[in-house]
Amino acid sequence: MEKRIRALYENDMVRYVFFGGCTTLVNLVSFFILRHAGVGLTIANIISVILAIIFAYLVNSKYVFQDKCETLRDHIRPFCKFISARLVTMVIEVGGVWLLVEAAGMMDMAGKFIIQFIVLILNYIFSKFFVFTTGRKN
Repeated sequence: MEKRIRALYENDMVRYVFFGGCTTLVNLVSFFILRHAGVGLTIANIISVILAIIFAYLVNSKYVFQDKCETLRDHIRPFCKFISARLVTMVIEVGGVWLLVEAAGMMDMAGKFIIQFIVLILNYIFSKFFVFTTGRKN
């Protein structure tokens, strides 16, 4: 049993799905709280995505792709690449949620949840092949 758990943990996709789920939770919970606090749809969505992006960089760098950056300077390039990639998916997410909620009449959380699947896949691809490409522990 312990070998199976260790094998799962050693797979970066399994780690990404787990921490991606945690990131999605940060995104959804903060969106929910902001909406219930009376914050507008787009502003709540942008704030929740920004919080999720910061959380995602921290866990993806350290736990998922096990980046070997040791100093703050080492983190600058991958962080800039990460932010660039996440800004692309943020546009997709904000636009997608607006489209599903405002244009299609879907409930806020349902629209947000559906778009999360698309964003999760795109973020993995960007992180694996564009952002965390050096210093990997293989």
